[in-house]
Amino acid sequence: MKRILVINGHPDPESFNAALAEAYTTAAREAGAEIQQLNLIDLDFQPILTYGYRKRTELEPDLLRALDLIKAADHLVWVFPMWWYGIPALMKGFIDRTFLPGIAFKYVEGNANPRKLLTGTTARIIMTTDTPRWYDRIIMGKPALRQFKKGTLEFCGIKPVKVTYLSIIKDSNPEKREKWLTQVRTLGKSFA
Repeated sequence: MKRILVINGHPDPESFNAALAEAYTTAAREAGAEIQQLNLIDLDFQPILTYGYRKRTELEPDLLRALDLIKAADHLVWVFPMWWYGIPALMKGFIDRTFLPGIAFKYVEGNANPRKLLTGTTARIIMTTDTPRWYDRIIMGKPALRQFKKGTLEFCGIKPVKVTYLSIIKDSNPEKREKWLTQVRTLGKSFA
């Protein structure tokens, strides 16, 4: 049985991202997966990496629990909006505080490449945006996906990382949103 963790990075519990995370979770559970959902807005933690990597800040209980869920999962599903060509501040703070040296990667003396500590895990990114995909890819160079997929997940050994890009959200009608929810339910069922 697949162990899946769905992480909702949107700070609004009534957002379309929350509905997408719930749709994936429900469909995967109905298909027989062992699934957990983590809504970052519900966690109690300081999102600032106060000392950088110079000095470790104690992890709050919610972050310790989140790390246990991440390490136990076979597959991570990240649901979030692209804002200003990046990930939401809440999600960035979560990554900064949890994907730390010794936890997600380990520096190797004399080697520029760290040892990846989250190998054996796969991921799916479900990213919503108001930017047309062609514009994000051709004009902007996919900065949010490059940063998060390559610079975070794959950097720490999580792969393959597949992407579901949903746009344009702001002008979408209820029928289009239902189509996207159905697409995400299908992803949840098929992966389970």
